[in-house]
Amino acid sequence: MTASTPPALKPRKRPRQERARVTVDAIFEAAIQVLLSDGLPRLTTTRVAERAGVSVGTMYQYFPNKQALIYALSERYLEALAEKIEHTCRAHRGAPLARMVEALVDTYWRAKTERADVTRALYRSVVEMDNDSLVEAFAARVNIATTAMLASAPDAALENLESTNLTLVTVIFGTVRNAFERNLSPDKAEELRRQLVVMCNAYLDTVRI
Repeated sequence: MTASTPPALKPRKRPRQERARVTVDAIFEAAIQVLLSDGLPRLTTTRVAERAGVSVGTMYQYFPNKQALIYALSERYLEALAEKIEHTCRAHRGAPLARMVEALVDTYWRAKTERADVTRALYRSVVEMDNDSLVEAFAARVNIATTAMLASAPDAALENLESTNLTLVTVIFGTVRNAFERNLSPDKAEELRRQLVVMCNAYLDTVRI
C-alpha cells in the first residue's frame, strides 16, 4: 500500500528472513483468533503472544503495541485484496462489459470469503481503529484498476465513467459486507452473489451511451 503509516503504528522492524516471516505470520494468525474469540477490547499483546507461541519480547521486536499490530494486519489484508482486484482488472481489459462485472464480483467475493474469519475479524476491529489512510490508499488503487478496465469495454461506452465506476464498486463492496453482517447461509450467499451480478449489469445497461 502507499498509505503513510502513522509513527505510533509503524512496526519496529520488518521480517527479512524466512524464520522471521514465519514468526510474524503466526502472530497475525493469533491476532485474528483473539479478535474473533474475545474482540478488540480484550486483545492484548500478551494474549496474542501466548496464542502464537512466542514471547512478549519477540512480539515487541515487531509491534510496539496492539494498535500497531492490528494496523499491520489490516495493511497486509488490504494489500493482498488490492493485488487480486488489480490482477482481475488487467486480465479482463477488452472483455465484454458483462464479463468484466462477473469477474469483478467473483474476485471480490472469493477474496472476502476464502478466509471469512479474517474478514470478520477486521470488520470488527475497523470501527475502533484509525485505518483511514489504509482504506483511502486501497480505494485509490481499486479506482484506477476498475476505471481502466471499464473504459476498455468494446461493447459499451459509459455515460459518466467516473461516477459509474464509483457506483458499481460501492454496490459490490457494500453488498458483500452486508452479506457478512447478516451471516447468510452458503446457499443464500451464493444466490445473493448471482443477483448482485444481475443487478450490476442491469445498472450498466441504463448508463450506456
